[in-house]
Amino acid sequence: PPHSPHASPRLLPAPLLSSRVRPGFPAVISDLNRPNSKFNGVQIGTITYSYRSMPDQSAEAMLGYLLDSGINAVELMGDPAENFAGRPESRLPRGFRPGAPPPPDMTTAQRQQRDEMLAELASYNRELAIWRASVPMTKFEQLRRMYEDAGVSIYAWKPSVFEVDSTDAEINYGFRVAKALGASHCTVELPQSSAQSLRLGRLAERNGVYIAYHTHEQASIDIFNSAFSQSDFNRSNVDLGHYVAAPEGRDPLAFIAAHHDKISSAHLKDRQLQENGAGNLSWGTGDTPLVQILQTVRDQRYTFPITAELEYQIPEGSNAVLEVAKCVEFCRNVLEA
Repeated sequence: PPHSPHASPRLLPAPLLSSRVRPGFPAVISDLNRPNSKFNGVQIGTITYSYRSMPDQSAEAMLGYLLDSGINAVELMGDPAENFAGRPESRLPRGFRPGAPPPPDMTTAQRQQRDEMLAELASYNRELAIWRASVPMTKFEQLRRMYEDAGVSIYAWKPSVFEVDSTDAEINYGFRVAKALGASHCTVELPQSSAQSLRLGRLAERNGVYIAYHTHEQASIDIFNSAFSQSDFNRSNVDLGHYVAAPEGRDPLAFIAAHHDKISSAHLKDRQLQENGAGNLSWGTGDTPLVQILQTVRDQRYTFPITAELEYQIPEGSNAVLEVAKCVEFCRNVLEA
């Protein structure tokens, strides 16, 4: 069910914290059971997208999932944070995709229904913009304290406010929230337009928060060059797993060597090369050089966090929390070897 903005900010679902100390207990006690996913100087985190299959998507539940995965740092998606702060609820049906082309065989009634939903979406977006312009930062600061009290820091935030059609006010809101959450950078998909990356870089610089661009299979050694040249606040949130599957990528170690000083955080997953199927596989069974990546970051003392992202199919009988924990354990074994 949707999270009520009036719920206690320190209450987590009991089953998720059965083996963990609850936020709000005395610090001398909570320090004993704080999670630790920083191994030999390398910070391992995850993105809350990894828990998308879990039933409760609230910020409180996400914190419980992180604790049970043994993680002490996170890239937070926009929805949990904004819902915690009281974002207006959408009246659109779950799964509605406004950008999807309508099928050619749509009936008149179906077209009318789609037009009504598009009008409702436009109305909701206006309502959301007004809320974002006026919401105080206190709820986001409260969320940060709740996470920090449990031993989890928020290093990045990924809201849906950095689009081409977003206003400057919405973009500035995104950076303001990131600061309230304690994040050093926001993440967003790499814009196709260099004008947009120039705009985002300038607004990031004005707000003192980096904007880090994420890539999928369009990645290459020089894909970020234009953005990097536009502003020092334009950074990379490269996905090193997708990089392996990219036609012009393949070697993530070369990317790290060339751009390590511009990486704010990096996603990690185990993907196959395109000629092997480009699949997402359980860690250690694909073509991503996971061991070499992790040990390079460790040995070169690079300081950017590694975001373990769960995208492979969850085995029967398991769940996202258990699988993320396996990814963290993989990293620990490699980094402590």
